[in-house]
Amino acid sequence: MSESRFATFTELLRARTAELADEDVHVFLRDTADGPVAEHLTYGELDREARRIAACLQSYGVAEQPVLLAYSSTVEFLKGFAGCLYAGAVAVPVPLPGEAGRDKRLNRTTAVLKDTGAAIVLTETDAAPEVALWLARNTRSTAECLVTDVPGIGDPEVWRPVAARADDLVFLQYTSGSVSEPRGVTVSHRNLLANQASLQKLLHTTREDVFGSWLPYFHDMGLVAHLLHPVYLGSHSVQVTPLSFVKRPLRWLQAIDEYGVTVGGGPNFCYDLCVHRVKDEQIAALDLSRWRLALNGAEPVRAESLDAFAERFAPAGFRPEALRPCYGLAEATLVVSGGEPGTPYVRREFDRAELEQDRAAATGAESRGRTLVGCGVPVDADVRIVDPLTHHEMPPGAVGEIWIRGYGVARGYWRRPTETVRTFRASLNDEESNFLRTGDLGVLVDGELFVTGRLKEVIIINGRNVYPQDVEWAARTVSPALTFGAGAAFSVDAGREHLVLVQEVRGVANSAELRTVAQKIQALIGQEFEIPAGNVLLVRPGAVRRTSSGKVQRTLMRTLFLDGVVRGEYEVLTPDVWALARAEDVLFGGDLLRPEGADGGRRW
Repeated sequence: MSESRFATFTELLRARTAELADEDVHVFLRDTADGPVAEHLTYGELDREARRIAACLQSYGVAEQPVLLAYSSTVEFLKGFAGCLYAGAVAVPVPLPGEAGRDKRLNRTTAVLKDTGAAIVLTETDAAPEVALWLARNTRSTAECLVTDVPGIGDPEVWRPVAARADDLVFLQYTSGSVSEPRGVTVSHRNLLANQASLQKLLHTTREDVFGSWLPYFHDMGLVAHLLHPVYLGSHSVQVTPLSFVKRPLRWLQAIDEYGVTVGGGPNFCYDLCVHRVKDEQIAALDLSRWRLALNGAEPVRAESLDAFAERFAPAGFRPEALRPCYGLAEATLVVSGGEPGTPYVRREFDRAELEQDRAAATGAESRGRTLVGCGVPVDADVRIVDPLTHHEMPPGAVGEIWIRGYGVARGYWRRPTETVRTFRASLNDEESNFLRTGDLGVLVDGELFVTGRLKEVIIINGRNVYPQDVEWAARTVSPALTFGAGAAFSVDAGREHLVLVQEVRGVANSAELRTVAQKIQALIGQEFEIPAGNVLLVRPGAVRRTSSGKVQRTLMRTLFLDGVVRGEYEVLTPDVWALARAEDVLFGGDLLRPEGADGGRRW
């Protein structure tokens, strides 16, 4: 059956459920005291439950209105999502407000509730007390909590089909960004179907593929690639919980083995986690030979990570050509580019000094290199490299902002007209219009897209562009105590730009060891990047803020540092930066730690 015949994802879903009623669409591996328990959902069950939930939603009159979805089970989430489709409501996937006791998720979900003005929050029995308590504390909201996995809610026989249109919204994908002001990307049926077609073209996926994920359903890769793409194909997916993966990465790999997963992936850090946390004897018991596409996206892709994973899991039958770096973003629904399946991923060594001047050139005999992994060739998208200041297209081989046009690009941000025009309606050379400004920097080399960093996060010191992820990666190599810790590199203006690195450290108990680690970091940064590295903060694990998908929130960390919120177990700060970030210690009588050492910096 050709997917192009469908104008909406709702039509496609109804066709799939009629054709494949007895086939599994999803398997959720719920964590229990006795180990994971599989919960199966068939296409027929999904259709029946969707009609039941939709009938309930229709009684509330929420057509074309946002409805929040807060679940612990992806089986129940899929039912709620399909219920929104059948009711013509706009689904808004959100984290459970108190998940893992993290205030940042509570704040994020509260911010989404406020931004959408949603009147309904869908959840399940296990999460209902948590969601109800959260809503009760939000005195400014009148939203009602509906528990969708109880029999008495809705009657599938009274559901009335909705005449959806291609440009109607399917869901809002809230970007991580600042926790206080998340932005909802408005994804229509047209956007979703176009991007699903691009995914299929890019990955050569078929109905025989099995998808395996640990990513949250509120993450764009988790939702669009691992939950909805199997529905688009008529295949099925297997899900382990994000918490289960983070605690025990082996669980994801075991699911890939047990269920014959062929497509699965996540951000770069998940491959590092598997390399360091899975033991030799556990690898020996795995069969990963059927895993043909190991997607890597959503954050900078590191060649070192790919090589280490391929080597570590080769004894389990994993093939290096399965590694598939890709590039995408929520504003484009998901995928923009990727490599050809079954071929080695592309890597190139660029001259670091040339990259710092926004030029991509091969490494010379005497120059320092920076290895970049190619994110493939754009698929169904018009991708340009543009000067972010002049809005003129850059010449071949030049680094600039990545701009995109295509049917997968969303129409804008929910209720943010100014930001929508600025981000989604960019004009190139005052002629070609309606480009999406990604905020990412990159270069096209022989048609391959290489992403070099984020426009807002580039550190400019002494006229040179330094990419924070390179500094963070280099710092982690100086000591085993830093291997698993996140780092955030950014610059602050204290009369001139200064580099600051906040780095998590574990297993180091005394100040002498911390001092040694800090000195090694300073020496390495000075040697590798030829810039002053006078400001290093070694912090406890978990102190570096990340998004729900694991991305380091550098802009937020910079703000927290300047506000005096980020404090190190051990700090090295230059006098100018100390005066900028620690001045209130003097003004308001805070405790001052005495400096150690007598070099140019202050050690606190």
